[in-house]
Amino acid sequence: MHTPHPSQPPSPWVTRWARLIAPGAPVLDVACGSGRHLRWLAAQGHPVTGVDRDAQALAMLAGVGELIEADIEIGPWPLPGRRFGAVVVTHYLWRPLLPTLLASVAEGGVLIYETFAAGNETVGKPARPEFLLRPGELLAACTRPGWRVVAYEDGFLGAPPRFVQRIAAVREADQPGAAPARYPL
Repeated sequence: MHTPHPSQPPSPWVTRWARLIAPGAPVLDVACGSGRHLRWLAAQGHPVTGVDRDAQALAMLAGVGELIEADIEIGPWPLPGRRFGAVVVTHYLWRPLLPTLLASVAEGGVLIYETFAAGNETVGKPARPEFLLRPGELLAACTRPGWRVVAYEDGFLGAPPRFVQRIAAVREADQPGAAPARYPL
């Protein structure tokens, strides 16, 4: 698991697509680490919840929001039934959790996800296949009824060199006959 230093800025992908989060909507940061996104989203006026298994990293976030220490790979999901205006995940992949993450997004909410992809083994870590998304895997997970993929990228970034997939997908409100929502690009 990659835990960035707390002084690292938030991911440009997260900051770009955070505008899709309704003002004041609660946000869940999964595998939040030292909280670069948690802190930034709280500063934008969102009540935040961070989940991570690293108690030391969470201790550095005291007072930022709701913090939950949990190993979500071996234990139960610590937020059953809760929904958020956004779920943010970066540098983390646990495939069995993908359906739970989608279910944790409220109607009108957004999933903002960015992590390593196949090919990364040629430039660094993570290199094990279980930690790398297969081609199109993130897109396939979000291509389902009731979801609108607003942005998706699958490719190589140069600084630092890494292969990534990233997506911004909105769980559309179930309002038959309503005009389609406009998502600014």
